Amino acid sequence: MTDVVARRDLRTPAVYALRTPAVAVCYYAGGRLGLLYELRVDGSVVSPVWPPTGIAVASLLLLGPRVWPGIALGALLVIAHLTDLGPTSLALLFANTAAPLCAYRLLRRAGFRTDLGRLRDCLSLVFLGGFAAMLVSSTIAAGLLVASGDLPSGSFWSVWLPWWVGDAMGVLLVAPLLLVLPRVRSPAHWSRWKEAVGLVLVAGAVVPFATHSAGSLLFVVYPLLIWSALRFELPGSMLCALFASVLATEAAAQRSGPFAHVSDMQIMVNLHAFNAAAALTALLLSAVITEQHNTRRSVERACKELVEVLEHLTAGEPAPHGRPQREEGPGAR
Repeated sequence: MTDVVARRDLRTPAVYALRTPAVAVCYYAGGRLGLLYELRVDGSVVSPVWPPTGIAVASLLLLGPRVWPGIALGALLVIAHLTDLGPTSLALLFANTAAPLCAYRLLRRAGFRTDLGRLRDCLSLVFLGGFAAMLVSSTIAAGLLVASGDLPSGSFWSVWLPWWVGDAMGVLLVAPLLLVLPRVRSPAHWSRWKEAVGLVLVAGAVVPFATHSAGSLLFVVYPLLIWSALRFELPGSMLCALFASVLATEAAAQRSGPFAHVSDMQIMVNLHAFNAAAALTALLLSAVITEQHNTRRSVERACKELVEVLEHLTAGEPAPHGRPQREEGPGAR
């Protein structure tokens, strides 16, 4: 027993030493992906969906707060890729590290469960982990750019809003997938496989057409989100929402489809509205469906146990886990 405890104690620092650079690599890879489709607002580069925030929040929830140096290292690598390191870079590093930690603390205080099996967990992720916590990074970053003279004071809000929404969208679109994918199991029935393939084929045809068509056809994505949520719950709906968001962001960066011939601010508003609506539809609808399925399974188990008890009582046998029955006799009351 002592040897087992000793080996476990020796293994813990090694596991921590591996997790920290792994989180940093994932954060940096997410940052490079987020920079593929960037938009410029008043001279500042903004990503409409910033995946590193979702990666950071999910890493803290799954691995614990001890991996925060990996988040800081990944943020440092992303900042070094964008600009020369200096006092401003250190402040941005603090903002990008503090926001996920703030999200982690808020979610833990709210009793958040990483399986996202309850509607309250999804609402906590949206409003605490996404909208509330990401105020930290956007406010510090935009204020810092104004204070350093990189942005005029009148541009604070025009940079703050897309920065905040981009960070929040990273949490809403990326974090749920990372939290539930380790628990995903392949469908047991062939009919579900056929339906999954059909959904992939339909989404592969409809989403590119809707996001790159000259007409305003982004609304045709929502029936796919509803279909995926009804049949495949959170993993399917969030994959569909992320796919639609990536293609919509690509169209906005290329100024094609519904984002052609409009101003930069209109592009930003329309894209953020679509991404937020898609993420909230997929996340909250699938959470309601999952909660209903869990409730139905609980009721079915209770009914099954009740049927077993009634069968034992009818046969004159003692009820399982129940009190022993008394035999009726002439002097019994």
